[in-house]
Amino acid sequence: MEQITANELLTEAMKELEKLQPGETFIVKDLFQGIRWNRFPRNERILLGTLFLNYVKTERPDIEPSGKNGANQQKYTMR
Repeated sequence: MEQITANELLTEAMKELEKLQPGETFIVKDLFQGIRWNRFPRNERILLGTLFLNYVKTERPDIEPSGKNGANQQKYTMR
């Protein structure tokens, strides 16, 4: 299993945001390729979700939290 911390994942997710277009809706999982997301420990994925939401609220006015999906995952929309 890949050993990676939520803070490292946040850094990676922040880089991937630059590839998104205005109007696109995504969940944090979408920022990671293929099945890689499932290899991260569950506790790190949950912590990453919290860190990402805080990052968006404090530093990214161009990204809007836009409700939850059916799996209770936070959705975001690029403005």
